[in-house]
Amino acid sequence: LLPEDTMAYALSHYLFSLSSFTDAGRETCVYSLPEPQDLFQASQMKFEDFERDLRKLKKDLNACSAQTEKVSKFSSEENLQPFAGKMEEFLSQGDLEVMFLFSVLSFLELSVSFSVKPKAGEKEVSPNTFFSIWHEFSTDFKDQWKKQNKLMLLERYCCICQQKANWSIMPNED
Repeated sequence: LLPEDTMAYALSHYLFSLSSFTDAGRETCVYSLPEPQDLFQASQMKFEDFERDLRKLKKDLNACSAQTEKVSKFSSEENLQPFAGKMEEFLSQGDLEVMFLFSVLSFLELSVSFSVKPKAGEKEVSPNTFFSIWHEFSTDFKDQWKKQNKLMLLERYCCICQQKANWSIMPNED
């Protein structure tokens, strides 16, 4: 990955550019990348299992939709609501969430967009490889981020102390 001084330099410019419209250099500054432990957990995840579970969820959602249609078909109009409305809302929300998860799952597109190359002897980038690289980067980045943020905080404190030293406070003579 990046040498520590290169990352520190890049990060100091990044935080400086953010400082005008965020909390960069303040105690309230929020780390802007995924947490390293989250990336580590993602590297341990088996995407095949996740994809299989997602397909099962889609199948169950379709079965639920078929059951809902059957119940709606054989129910009288007076007994149909609020069941039909709530189920329609539930199923459309479920469809949206499943479609979103399928689109996020396209891992190969993700690795290509980040220009990650497969290891020697592998046909494609494994999720473990991809997230391990990001975990390592995020860990280094977070360490440097904390250091640079503290430096900016210290610089602000020193500026305030200098300004305060130049203040002259006169007692009110009433």
